[in-house]
Amino acid sequence: MFEHFFQCPYCWEQISMLLDRSISETYIEDCEICCNPIEITTYFENEELINFESKSIEQ
Repeated sequence: MFEHFFQCPYCWEQISMLLDRSISETYIEDCEICCNPIEITTYFENEELINFESKSIEQ
């Protein structure tokens, strides 16, 4: 697992998520501070994080 820090697109606080280096994926996870849903997209190549995107989900 890999801990990645980024800014929440809702509350702008810095949060962290544990990412699985073995898979690239898109999924929804709630912010640990404001609890709003964030769409997370990760892309790993040779277990190295190549791309990380976090965006708000229109409610």
